[in-house]
Amino acid sequence: MQEYPGSDIVIERELDPGVNYHRYYASYLSEGLKIYALLTIPDGEPPASGWPVIVFNHGYIQPDYYRTTQRYIAYVNRLAQSGYIVLRSDYRGHDQSEGEARGAYSNPDYVTDVLNAVASLKRFPEADPDRIGMWGHSMGGYITLRAMVISPDIKAGVIWAGVVGAYPDLFARGLDFSSIALTNTPFPGRRWQISWLEQFGTFDENPEFWNSISANAYLADLSGPIQLHHGTGDTHVPLSTSQTLNDQMIEAGMPVEFYTYDGDNHDISGFFTQAMNLSIEFFDLHVNQQTTTD
Repeated sequence: MQEYPGSDIVIERELDPGVNYHRYYASYLSEGLKIYALLTIPDGEPPASGWPVIVFNHGYIQPDYYRTTQRYIAYVNRLAQSGYIVLRSDYRGHDQSEGEARGAYSNPDYVTDVLNAVASLKRFPEADPDRIGMWGHSMGGYITLRAMVISPDIKAGVIWAGVVGAYPDLFARGLDFSSIALTNTPFPGRRWQISWLEQFGTFDENPEFWNSISANAYLADLSGPIQLHHGTGDTHVPLSTSQTLNDQMIEAGMPVEFYTYDGDNHDISGFFTQAMNLSIEFFDLHVNQQTTTD
């Protein structure tokens, strides 16, 4: 069984502070690789048990152009201002993180990096190891769902426009994947998909394999409730992806909330404040419920 020991978190340098929190460039270890991260810590004296934590999983950004202190600034700021330690990992191969950026969907690398971040935060003196939540956008939603069926330490997850479908219908983006001739390469940069179809057969031919690698087949193992957000005008990840996961979770008897935003885009930028308020309320209820008694 895979283990995720994490390591001590090292503060590499302090960055410009936020309104009520400090920002740091930090690092930890994942499979022997030095993984860098943006880390925020609330100002003031931490609660006796430590600050509640949100592990922040960003969506796909071309690794060569990814920078730790760029993108998702408003998202991290809102969570950090709400009294949480926030850690946003630079997955391996991103910016200065060691290792190769091989992508999220054909290997477990990024999920491993995130689960080692969880383990590292459990060792961090200012963090409460029993109050850890996870936020993910797009590809980061895929990582969040997978992490939550593996680790019991994640008390709740919030997913915005997540790539959260099962493999049989996830990557075709509405196409019948099983009908695509194996001699074609209709998905540039995703040749692993063709290789897997050749090796394991189509979804109809080998449903056991394809279900076995989909987090959706293990929803009963989720470590906590999930809140889903999706804009109806999203042209990157279909709304049906979140709708299907919502239906699957209800069928599995798992706690879920699902919010849609009329005409909004992949980043939910038009309803950002509303979606973020709901996200923070969800984390406050399911992760940070001890703060009123600390």
